[in-house]
This record gives sequence, structure tokens and C-alpha cells, in this order.
Amino acid sequence: MRARVPGLPRADRRVRYRAGMTAAVSVAVIPCAGSGTRMRPATRVVPKPLIPVVDRPVIQYVVEEAVAAGVTEVVLVVDDRPGNPVVAHFTDGDPVPGLEAVTFRSVLQAEPRGLGDAVLTARGAVGDRPFVCLLSDMFPRPGRSFTPRLVSLFDGRFVMAVRRVSPDFFDRYGIVAIDENITGDVVEVESAVEKPGAAAPSDLGLVGRYVFTPGVFDDLAALDPGHGGEIQLTDAIDRGARRDGALALIVGDDLLDIGRPAGLLEATAAVGLSRPDLAGDFRATLEHLLE
Repeated sequence: MRARVPGLPRADRRVRYRAGMTAAVSVAVIPCAGSGTRMRPATRVVPKPLIPVVDRPVIQYVVEEAVAAGVTEVVLVVDDRPGNPVVAHFTDGDPVPGLEAVTFRSVLQAEPRGLGDAVLTARGAVGDRPFVCLLSDMFPRPGRSFTPRLVSLFDGRFVMAVRRVSPDFFDRYGIVAIDENITGDVVEVESAVEKPGAAAPSDLGLVGRYVFTPGVFDDLAALDPGHGGEIQLTDAIDRGARRDGALALIVGDDLLDIGRPAGLLEATAAVGLSRPDLAGDFRATLEHLLE
């Protein structure tokens, strides 16, 4: 077992959480530089974040989720394709309705060195501010975003969303180890490990929604390549949790993985059935197809 990085005594961490010492979080980092290999050939030309769910691209839903949590500035981490279309969606022409007050910035991840490297790329844009990090291929079910709750839990330590996963998925998720239960759905995280397989310390997997202090950038910068030869965000979470403790919100299936075809279909159905202007006809169509 690895030694704990020195940090706050556990009792002090509990007092800090219960005191509700929250801080404003106004900036979001959204990594958008993935190659989308699971969605080929659709993503050969079109970036994965621009795949539409009904009538707008998935990245717009994710930005709207961040804005609902109080974010006013969004940092998009993009690849080096010319005239990046993900950035152009938000910055070219008239403002996107409902997002007129949001400031958009972009930073370049020059080569794919892992999710942790993508987040580290945003360091200059974020500076010394806490921030929300949302993965663009995890799609929130309509009306069931928990990102505002994550922000409300932030007390100066990392906060993350986790959900229970079966052993078949222990080699696909970052998995956290739990120190103690704080409330019914909030737990204290002791450590984290990327895709541990049978060695998983629990059945709680990270699902792509986080609140970080700017200290995560130092943690990321200190990392050597980890699982898969990449800079892993989970490894930085592990450092922060061992040093200061961290919090996790246990959620259900409120995020859908639209980075795979079945998840995209589910997201499309969820949006279609939730919209008053589409639900009636769409439901009738589904019933007809199922006959």
C-alpha cells in the first residue's frame, strides 16, 4: 500500500466539510481533443463533440450544464485541426442563444498524451482559480444534471462524481477508494487508481464530472506517464486525495457515454422524449417501430 502524502488530519477535513466553506466556481475546462475512435467513421472529419443529439451538438449541452452550475467562462481544450470547428461553433457569427454571457477561450493540446495532459494544457487559462472539469463525451440526461451539486459541495478539496460499476468495468474506469461515508450519497475519497481491473479498491468509478482546485495542475505536472503510457487525470486525483482528502458524490445513470453508438442512441431518445415539441410524435414513432 502506498504511503499517504502528508496533508490535513482527517478530523480537520471533516470539520471543514461540515462548516460548508464553499468557494465560487466560475470557470469550466472541457477537454475536446479526443479522436473519437469508437464513433468512426462518423468522426473521421466531424469532431466527436460536434456530433448532434437531436438539433444541437453534444458539446453545447455540456456547456449549458456548466452554465447552470454558475460558470461564466469556458476553456475548450482542442486539437490542432485548422479553424477548429468546436471553437467556431461558439465564437463565429451570432452568440449561441442562451450562452450570450459566456466567455469562451480555447487552448491547444498539441498531441494526445492523455486526459491529464489535456487538463494541464488549460493551466495558463485557468490560473489560480478553482474550476469545473466536464468530459464532453459524457452526456447529462435532460433535467438530471448534478454538476450544480458538485459545485455546492466544493470546500477547497477535489470533488468528483462516481457511480457504482460492475466488476466487468473495473478495467474501463478510474476507481476510488473510500475513507468514510459522510452522508447518504457523499463519501470521502482516500485514493484513486486508473483502470485497476481485479485489484479495484471499491466499485465506485469516476464518471467525468469534477471540481478541482488549481493545485491539480501541480499534481499533473509532477506525474510520469501512467496507465497506457498517458498522463492520467486519475493519478492526479489520487495525489490530491492522499494529501488533502477529497469528496465524491455517488450518482446513478444520469450521464450517458455518447462516445459509443449505443450511448448516442440513448441520448437522442432521452432528449426526444423530454421535449414537449417532439415527445408526442417521437413516442408514437418508437411505438410503431417496436410493433
